[in-house]
Amino acid sequence: MKKIVITGMGAVTPVGIGVDTYWKNITSGMSGIDTIKSFDPSELAVQIAGEVKDFNPSDYLPKDLIRKTDPFMQYAYISAEEALKQSELKIEPERTGIIMGTAMSGIATIAFTQDALSSASHKKVGPRFIPKILGNIAAANIAIDYNIQGPSFTVSTACSSGGDAINTACMCIQAGKADVMLAIGAESVLCPLVIYSLANAKALSRRNDCPSSASRPFDITRDGFVIGEGGGALILETEEHALARGAKIYGEIKGCGNTGDAYHVTAPHPEGKGAIACMKQAIAEAGIDAGEIGYINAHGTATNKGDSVESSSIKKVFGDKLPYVSSTKGATGHMMGAGGITETITCLKAIETGIIPPTINLSEVDPECAGIDFVANTAKKSDIKYAMSNAFGFGGQNSCIIVGKY
Repeated sequence: MKKIVITGMGAVTPVGIGVDTYWKNITSGMSGIDTIKSFDPSELAVQIAGEVKDFNPSDYLPKDLIRKTDPFMQYAYISAEEALKQSELKIEPERTGIIMGTAMSGIATIAFTQDALSSASHKKVGPRFIPKILGNIAAANIAIDYNIQGPSFTVSTACSSGGDAINTACMCIQAGKADVMLAIGAESVLCPLVIYSLANAKALSRRNDCPSSASRPFDITRDGFVIGEGGGALILETEEHALARGAKIYGEIKGCGNTGDAYHVTAPHPEGKGAIACMKQAIAEAGIDAGEIGYINAHGTATNKGDSVESSSIKKVFGDKLPYVSSTKGATGHMMGAGGITETITCLKAIETGIIPPTINLSEVDPECAGIDFVANTAKKSDIKYAMSNAFGFGGQNSCIIVGKY
């Protein structure tokens, strides 16, 4: 097995654009959740979300690219650009590839286009509509601009898409198909169509009057998740390749897990069988003891079943050697396909800085989740060597990534 290292990171999030800004705000306990600004939500039961703030695409992208891309593609491109710049990578086209992770691709563009078409007297849809909604075009735009000709896949495994993008990128490297892989996750699903469906499924928080405290992972008063949006990117390469070019190494991918519950399309397995198997698989691949992991960035969406099942699963895997656990979704909301990447970045930064980011809005731990230190409201200091990122999605999709200090 080749040793795979991380040499670049990029992030676009509701609490800041750029990894440094994201990390500063996530560790200080800032909330990125507010009343929706991108459209009028006043007629909706749910009117809050974690939107990317003060985002003007023209500050980052050329006009032609803005016209032909959905926001999720823009977030992917900007985060990839930051990661590539940080890595100082000189791209070898045929030995460099991209894995893109997204849950719902351009669904907001689909919804708003159909709405405009239905109410228009002249039925016309622009020629850019199809490439704006396809998940793989996010990666294609990056590949075209950076001349990346190696493996290219788009992974859509619901909310574990970002974690699975990392796993798939590692598999490409281990198979010898590339020396360097760009793993990206991005999402922007904010539109009435998605909100109506999730609200009717009773999956979303309805705390419209207090947005900043609406996302409450592991709290006894939690009432559902808050939709977030954004993008994240990692440059992964073999240790040999990174050292040969004198790259700065930010951490190592130690192990990846991927399992399916085979139970229900939306609910987790009540005994957490898939989640447990996924964590154990990643730990086994990492070749470490569970007790060596010092921090878990939990999936922790603030849904009743999800948080309870994940808590019990962690306790079953780690026993009396429980690490710190926190959910940054209290601050960002649920970024879906982007979360698996940005939350892995969170793990890397926790290892680098010795700071464990908090679970904000956690006043009273649900008794069903009790027994774990969720780092409530205030960051903690801890020197850790390994950290784990969990991402669990609809369909019983489970992803687990373990990163380590290099």
